[in-house]
Amino acid sequence: MRWNRETFLKELRGNATREVAQIGETLCEFTESQADTASWGRGKEHGTLTFKVRSDFGMISLFQISTRGLIKFPINSIKQKGIPRPVLQDYRLKLESNFLKDYDEENHPSDSFEDMSGLFNTSAQVSKFTQCIEGIAYRLRQ
Repeated sequence: MRWNRETFLKELRGNATREVAQIGETLCEFTESQADTASWGRGKEHGTLTFKVRSDFGMISLFQISTRGLIKFPINSIKQKGIPRPVLQDYRLKLESNFLKDYDEENHPSDSFEDMSGLFNTSAQVSKFTQCIEGIAYRLRQ
């Protein structure tokens, strides 16, 4: 199945709380307006949406959300692309300060999906997260 905005949000609303569905909708709108590519998944059991940005290192995924109310920050995948260390550190530190969670190699050894309801407790956190992504995307596009 090829997912799109309508099918993605419908499935998300059926799988997640109202609050998580609203966060997902906000992140969909943000991705569609700010990403160089909004990549919709093709999974049969659940859908994904990935925020991708063009850079000198190719297309870089900055986050991915799923219809199960989960989000992934591909920090380890980004690291393997050869992105300058200061950009990667900035991304990691902003995530840590926003979510009060460690994303270093010891605490985040692999990229995995996390429950959005456990990360986003206020609309300010969603706003800070989107500002973080805008800043990192800007730096990668330079």
